[in-house]
Amino acid sequence: MTQGSSHPGVLLSTGTFRVHGRTGFCGTIRSVGTAREVFGDALPTAERYAAFLAKAGVERGLIGPREADRLWERHLINCAVVSSAIPQDAQVVDIGSGAGLPGIVLAIVRPDLRITLLEPLLRRTAFLNECVELLDLRNVEVRRARAEDVTEEFAVDVATARAVAPLERLARWALPLLRPGGELLALKGERAATELEEAGPVLERFGVRSTELLQVGRGMVDPPTTLVRVVAGRGEVVGRRQRAPGAPKGRGRGLHEHGTRTGQA
Repeated sequence: MTQGSSHPGVLLSTGTFRVHGRTGFCGTIRSVGTAREVFGDALPTAERYAAFLAKAGVERGLIGPREADRLWERHLINCAVVSSAIPQDAQVVDIGSGAGLPGIVLAIVRPDLRITLLEPLLRRTAFLNECVELLDLRNVEVRRARAEDVTEEFAVDVATARAVAPLERLARWALPLLRPGGELLALKGERAATELEEAGPVLERFGVRSTELLQVGRGMVDPPTTLVRVVAGRGEVVGRRQRAPGAPKGRGRGLHEHGTRTGQA
């Protein structure tokens, strides 16, 4: 039996959740209950974002064409469950935000968060700005910049990143953006434990307080989303820039040297 929806162009059924908006086919969610549980009242906004990703995101090369049919399970819900690891009213910077994963999704599901989408490429920031306007996300700012260019402007509570770079490199870019005690939440896959071990020397030089592997979204997304959580220490502060003790004083590598995202350009 098909159930109605207040959002035009959406077909909800007991077995699937398929979005057929005016912008085209946007994927399938096997469990309607999961989508409603994760996004709650923000589900219509998430639907509009999915439609925009499936159309403009694919056309502009921000996500691969094969991703359009699995946007919900692989991307939207996978990112949304990260919100359970972020404290209330946190200031967040999403590094290498690309198509807005996870930053846009977190902004949709958690309007209490203040989120900066940090992205150096013009075509991606243009896409992100269109998303913010389309979805009326008043808790989001888009910044076209490399991580190294904003270290003296930011001391945030949480830094997020998904499929941006190995943790050893990501830590060098993210930790200087955090306040003491702030957290890096890196969405990782099967190599999460290996990357954490390989990043050990860098994390030690930064004087991080703790590290751990987390799985969030169990029972909502399969497999659960794996996070590497790194809690920042004080390190050595230069102005507002945190630098690992003993690290060179010159500028490090910025976002322009990040690798290509899986399933994204």
